[in-house]
Amino acid sequence: MPSKNTICLWYDGAALEAAEFYARTFPDSAVQAVHHAPGDFPSGKQGAVLTVEFTVMGIPCVGLNGGPAFKHDEAFSFQVATEDQEETDRLWNAIIDNGGQPSACGWCKDKWGLSWQITPRVLIEAVTDPDPAAAKRAFNAMMEMTKIDIAKIEAARKGN
Repeated sequence: MPSKNTICLWYDGAALEAAEFYARTFPDSAVQAVHHAPGDFPSGKQGAVLTVEFTVMGIPCVGLNGGPAFKHDEAFSFQVATEDQEETDRLWNAIIDNGGQPSACGWCKDKWGLSWQITPRVLIEAVTDPDPAAAKRAFNAMMEMTKIDIAKIEAARKGN
């Protein structure tokens, strides 16, 4: 049975390219279906890819080739919990190396403008540490980073 709630992501003609990238890059991700327009529409012609059904890490999505009218911004992002530095580096670098751009505190944007938070679980544990001083040190360390460096977060948490 299809999901009752699906995230719809707007693209300017690149929904299939984006969905295929996500399927190659993230675990538990796949392209399920590509639907072509049955007639002309404001940003395309009959037969063009109109929507793409896909999952990103198990989350059902539909990519809509709606044209240039709307752009992604940081108000929506995928937060990806990573287990170690290797996974953090792999996902971050995949996004950046595919035309994306780095931002602050573990955030980056893919080439289509969609924001991603590549967030090691260690970071979440550190900034929610029951010791307020340890949490603050970890938080302050994070604020200086683009891609998260787990060793630096752990050192800051310990006060090193």
